[in-house]
Amino acid sequence: MERDELRRLAQQIPEAKIDEAVQRLKDLVDGDRFVFGVDLDGVVADYYTGLKPIAAEWLGVNVKKLPDEVSYGLPEWNMEAAPGGYPALHRFAVKERNLFMGLKPMKDAPQVLRRLSEAGVRIRIITHRLYIKHFHRAAIDQTVEWLDTHDIPYWDLCFMQNKAAVGADLYIDDSIKNIDDLMADGLDTIIFTNSTNRGHVGLRADSWQDVERIVTQKMAAWKKQRGAKKALAGR
Repeated sequence: MERDELRRLAQQIPEAKIDEAVQRLKDLVDGDRFVFGVDLDGVVADYYTGLKPIAAEWLGVNVKKLPDEVSYGLPEWNMEAAPGGYPALHRFAVKERNLFMGLKPMKDAPQVLRRLSEAGVRIRIITHRLYIKHFHRAAIDQTVEWLDTHDIPYWDLCFMQNKAAVGADLYIDDSIKNIDDLMADGLDTIIFTNSTNRGHVGLRADSWQDVERIVTQKMAAWKKQRGAKKALAGR
């Protein structure tokens, strides 16, 4: 069958049937569990604090000259003037200084994630750490070892740019672009506050205590809605 014919047939399927099929597939994959899609850098891992001394070394400046308050792309650190810019710094930090292994967890992040996992939340780590070529193995190895070292629970580990593609009932991210993309797809998203996203409008968590409260509330509402749908289906 030709692709155009397949597209035509797909367009004739009622949206409700597509939603039902997607939900059934999700149930098969996730075991009817609430899925929390979790970004790493800037959310679980204190990325900018860990990168700062490496950036100072790479730039050849005193670390005190690099401000803590930064925006996306690190213009406050004068990255655009350095040879290769931010991608070159990132490559050096991961390959030569094991950046992802040296990061400290955000305050309370491991503990809250353990409690959420114990409460039945399926934690799906979704990170775009492979966006620069030629050192994917180092990035993956460091990521897995870091998660294990800090006893951070997860069911799935996804290295994805398009975070909506892997699916979750609730997401958390600090990148304005990722947040906007997820929200544009109608996906429930928590903004984890840092200097790169202050002022951005949306559901916000300033700490991992806030995250725990929001996720717990969202999962309770999800369970109630699921229960109502199952009751209707059984009639």
